[in-house]
Amino acid sequence: MRFRLLSSLALLSLASFAHADTVWLKNGDRLTGTIKLLDSKKLLLQTEYGGNIPLSWDKIKTLQRDKPVIVQRGKYEPDFPVESLKPADDGQVVVTTTDGQQTVPLASITQIVPPRPFLRDFAWKGNIDAGLDYISSSEDSQKYDIDFKTQARHGMWRHNANGSYDRYKANDTVSTNKYDLQYALDRFFDEKFFWQGRAEYKRDWIQALAKQRTLGTGPGYQFWDNELGAFSLTGLLNHNRYQYADGGSDQFLSASMKWDYNRYLYGQTIQFFTTGELGRPLDNTANFTFDGDVGLRYKVTNWASLNLKASKELTSGAEGNVNQTEYTAGVGVSW
Repeated sequence: MRFRLLSSLALLSLASFAHADTVWLKNGDRLTGTIKLLDSKKLLLQTEYGGNIPLSWDKIKTLQRDKPVIVQRGKYEPDFPVESLKPADDGQVVVTTTDGQQTVPLASITQIVPPRPFLRDFAWKGNIDAGLDYISSSEDSQKYDIDFKTQARHGMWRHNANGSYDRYKANDTVSTNKYDLQYALDRFFDEKFFWQGRAEYKRDWIQALAKQRTLGTGPGYQFWDNELGAFSLTGLLNHNRYQYADGGSDQFLSASMKWDYNRYLYGQTIQFFTTGELGRPLDNTANFTFDGDVGLRYKVTNWASLNLKASKELTSGAEGNVNQTEYTAGVGVSW
């Protein structure tokens, strides 16, 4: 009985090892795990014992992966699908494609990205960023900036939710106090095209434009979504309702373009991101609206990060014009 148990454990270990990716280093070490990506001359290896480990590409002797990847040879060359990567001599790897096998130098490979299946089980990711400042001096000040963004994907559906809360107080005077909540549902038709329906609510206790309600729908295009990042554009036809601090209100239709872009650099150590929306009312309620963020995240651990962000909200030509710019530094968590 004990022998059978030990044999089963050994077989499970061998099976697990057989499916793991392997990286041989020039110093003689061998690492096993899952290759997440190669970018900016950094190979990111996900391991059970050390989390995500970035490896310098020029320190790698050879490697092995039995699952498909997307490979790019040369910064401006098109990428191509690869069925497997097999170990070869020092500084080389055997690339297997539908056309056969070819031994290529590692130095000629600039990018490796595992493909993500279009139809997959439930997947959830997101982040929360917070910037909190309190200064006690002759002029006391408090600043709170909290943002969250989350996305859940299952089959042909994708749920998107994000929100923010901003408050700034100095010398007992509150100059910023607002929040924003948004939910959007995407229905994909294939890997790229989707249709979105969204609802958004904004509340501001300081500006003349006190409340904004938006319902919109329209087509979208997902340019990419992989370990390097994601980029999508969405065009929307919206019904907007503005309520002002003096009790007045406006209702109108508008057209807008949303973007959502993020890109990892240096083996997922740094993330550049920008999201936002540019809109134009279909009547004379306002000239245009703009709401966008741009920033950087520096990953301290697999889940913790430091971030810098600039935000701009602009409503031009409306009864209650809005023109606010904010800069925030803080910490965040991601999953």
